[in-house]
Amino acid sequence: MTFTKLRNEYAAGGTPTEVIARIYDRIEAAPLAPVWIAIVPREAALQRARELEAGDKTLPLFGIPFAVKDNIDVEGLPTTAACPAYAYAPDSTATVVARLLEAGAMLIGKTNMDQFATGLVGTRSPHGACSSVFDERYISGGSSSGSAIAVASGLVAFSLGTDTAGSGRVPAAFNNLVGLKPTRGLLSTNGIVPACRTLDCVSIFAANCEDARDALAIARGFDQQDPYSRTAGPGDGAAPWLGGKFRFGVPPEDQLEFFGDQEAKALYFAAIDRLSQMGGDKVEIEFSVFRQAADLLYSGPWVSERTAALGEFLHTDGSEMDPTVHKIIFGGLKHSAVDSFKAQYKLEELRRAASAEWARMDVLVLPTTGTTYTIAEVEKEPIRLNTNLGYYTNFVNLLDLAAVAVPAGFRPNKLPFGITLMGPAFSDEALLALAQSFEGSAEKPKATNGCVAVAVVGAHLSGQPLNWQLTQRAGRLAKSTRTSAEYRLYALPGTVPPKPGMVREIGFEGPGIEVEVWNVPEDQFGGFVAAVPNPLSIGDVQLEDKSWVKCFLCESAALAGAREITSFGGWRGYLAEGRSN
Repeated sequence: MTFTKLRNEYAAGGTPTEVIARIYDRIEAAPLAPVWIAIVPREAALQRARELEAGDKTLPLFGIPFAVKDNIDVEGLPTTAACPAYAYAPDSTATVVARLLEAGAMLIGKTNMDQFATGLVGTRSPHGACSSVFDERYISGGSSSGSAIAVASGLVAFSLGTDTAGSGRVPAAFNNLVGLKPTRGLLSTNGIVPACRTLDCVSIFAANCEDARDALAIARGFDQQDPYSRTAGPGDGAAPWLGGKFRFGVPPEDQLEFFGDQEAKALYFAAIDRLSQMGGDKVEIEFSVFRQAADLLYSGPWVSERTAALGEFLHTDGSEMDPTVHKIIFGGLKHSAVDSFKAQYKLEELRRAASAEWARMDVLVLPTTGTTYTIAEVEKEPIRLNTNLGYYTNFVNLLDLAAVAVPAGFRPNKLPFGITLMGPAFSDEALLALAQSFEGSAEKPKATNGCVAVAVVGAHLSGQPLNWQLTQRAGRLAKSTRTSAEYRLYALPGTVPPKPGMVREIGFEGPGIEVEVWNVPEDQFGGFVAAVPNPLSIGDVQLEDKSWVKCFLCESAALAGAREITSFGGWRGYLAEGRSN
């Protein structure tokens, strides 16, 4: 079930009522557990569908069914976090869910999860263990297990989970889904039962990147009721590399861990080859920095945040909890305030070290998990195997990264494998664009996020003396092309370093002038423009494909005594002629 298929069905005369009926027929034909904890009553869901049919059919999520993890509040349905003794009746709906409903989405129900969002396995629930849709012997991944299964089994088009240590990514990998772990604070956590409140994210599961992007566009937004909510500023999340050459970081082979799963290893290296074919340059980075940050999450005092989230319940009703979950969360009591400060100091050191690695790459590409396990294996060693699953996930929120898990093939036994693309905070849209290209549902992305496209014609070209003014501002070359035919080029006298001037003459039919288009982060664009000397300025120029971009233009008054060099086709052609004479 995808957004496109549903929209096509509605365009052909189908109705949300028909979609709801099909979904509920399937749900009622099987036990709710282990996928669902609570369901919107069938008649209430049908009434919602009828209201949509009578209203605005242009709503962006009109008639799109979705589910939410059972640590997310929905008025009228209990919130249990997969612990019946903890259940309460929320008096309001979580902000992120309310936004989706306002956009026309149809809620089906609340899904199973690792209790209190503590686990990456999907087996720590009194409602039963969820399994991969590809083999019931294998785990679904957690903690957002039911949310992933609901999408993978076609019961909903998308779902919400939460992600503190990988819970929005591991279930995606084990069920061949896209799992978006947004930048912290991009989606409101108001109305969410916290795990680690300073790290928690609401995540999105979808069948493809396009659907995940559509859901993100509606769900995101600043929320005054969430003290951790935030929005991107100018230049935040800028991706000047998008659409051109990009650098993707990978660990050296001796820092990779597949826990004996050679098939997963082969699929990871195949994914690296595919990214290289897409125009990526592989860069080996020092992954130990990220691993050290990951170790802080469960062996450090951040476990105490889970303890704080449960408060008195841990002491009064702890016996009602899953034994493994209780052991982990109760363990948070051993950490002191001194431990917390020491861990924060260490994390800041690691962030500084990680920033040096980010200076060498645009995207970090890792296996989502190194391997997978059967339910029986996890039951025997619940903590050690869970820890293995977090090898590539636990550091992401601590280091304030965005991440998109995307399918990357199947093992010979038909179990799926996935990789995760990671980037700095607010790189969500750029990661989705690259992931969509990787999944093969889109051409190489052309748009840039948080950047201004600037065409340069002379001293700022690659290899020319002022090119540093672009590269020092994190500008990246997108393409070489030409202007449309209406432009003339002149060599300006007395400029240092030598520069050309370009002017537009309506009706002129020239060869077009060679230009390079560079993507400049929007927060750097003002400084770049401020450095442009008279008689040059930045205006709009039409390219040969009829698109318009910012570019250097010249005042006509400066052309007195200047030599026209239009016939050379560009500044490089003119310089080559000068060197040959």
